[in-house]
Amino acid sequence: MSRRHTRAVLAAAATFVLTLSGCAGWGGGPGGGGPNRINVLMVNNPQMIDLQRLTADNFTKETGINVNFTVLPENDVRDKISQEFSSQAGQYDVASLSNFEIPIYAKSKWIAPLDDYVAADTQFDQDDILKPMTQSLTADDGKLYGEPFYGESSFLMYRKDVLEQNNVQMPEKPTWQQVADIAAQVDNKQPGMRGICLRGQPGWGQIFAPLTTVVNTFGGTWFEQDWTPKVDGPEFTEATKFYVDLVRAHGENGAPQAGFTECLNNLIQGNVAMWYDATSAAGSLEADDSPVKGKIGYAPAPVVKTDSSGWLYAWSWSIQQASSKKDSAWKFISWASSKQYEELVGQQVGWSSVPAGKRASTYENQDYLSVASSFAEPTKAAIEAADPRNPGVQPRPAIGIQFIDIPEFTDLGTQVSQYVSSSIAGQMSVDEALERGQRLAEDVAERYQSREEGQ
Repeated sequence: MSRRHTRAVLAAAATFVLTLSGCAGWGGGPGGGGPNRINVLMVNNPQMIDLQRLTADNFTKETGINVNFTVLPENDVRDKISQEFSSQAGQYDVASLSNFEIPIYAKSKWIAPLDDYVAADTQFDQDDILKPMTQSLTADDGKLYGEPFYGESSFLMYRKDVLEQNNVQMPEKPTWQQVADIAAQVDNKQPGMRGICLRGQPGWGQIFAPLTTVVNTFGGTWFEQDWTPKVDGPEFTEATKFYVDLVRAHGENGAPQAGFTECLNNLIQGNVAMWYDATSAAGSLEADDSPVKGKIGYAPAPVVKTDSSGWLYAWSWSIQQASSKKDSAWKFISWASSKQYEELVGQQVGWSSVPAGKRASTYENQDYLSVASSFAEPTKAAIEAADPRNPGVQPRPAIGIQFIDIPEFTDLGTQVSQYVSSSIAGQMSVDEALERGQRLAEDVAERYQSREEGQ
């Protein structure tokens, strides 16, 4: 998925240091530690690095609980967490999981429900957590298994000045056809500036993050409720052809290799006039050193047949079921996801670095709004409009907007994405790409259908 890149070099350097320090806990490593020490395994995103720096002087000082961090890049941390939590060795008490993993891990009983902790914690204020976030971190058994650290949806970002110069007005709630028309009108009207940037880079969390939302709003789906695969269905096909045609006709140079970072750089550097992607990008676009600060407008994710089509993603905290220190683990989680922590970041790091996208109160905080006024309300509206249990026009067999919340989706989505990326590169037709994708989806569907028949 899209991750924060504004301080990527700093985060990468810190990863090395923190990973080493994460192996030096009292007792000789991640498995060691006394009753007042917990072990946290987390991703190396900049906001997480801020958290590590602030923990000792604030959380530990207030609670007496020492926190031993192991910090790894996204792909590595996902593999490490999967290994650790599936074994239930109990070495790590807390891990950073996304709303993709949490329902899956909950079903496997790898993580502990948090409802009792939430009910007993008078300071945390679960009602302040944006409803779609709580919903996406709740498993099929109705229990809550994660608390968000920060979250995002998606929206359309565009150069207000470029549209104005070409007498083009962005609708308040654009359709995808309107967006395509605007892309055609502004394409190459400034030297070297293409109409729009859309991810073309292979990966279930790259091209299929935005593309699955397009499929949803065109009326398509990966699977119907009974697991009938619809990857080569007319709606999925129409949406994918639209996306591929749009990026081929008016999209960025090098589209088959363009992901979140490349599109972010393209918009900042003036190489594109529009970009549909994660709400989290706005912080970089509006940074003090951004050449497009103040020039960007924000519109809801474009639609066709649905009322909204933005995705939903959150890095969140969960407690390993095998942890012997669940009470201390909850104290850390409740602090790291609290309103008070956001205030601390604002005061000591800067309000632009606040891990936003999870609490309604963030969007009422005047200090935060002073740096985020241009994108705060569109971000909140996008997250609140996201419906992870009903993202399209038909019932689904699993929760998820830009993904299907099953373990097999990472491989399925990634393989099909390679075919679609090849279509953008002109190496394969969309029909052929989706015919191949359908066969892969049929294999996945067969497993789930046979399980349900055997129940």
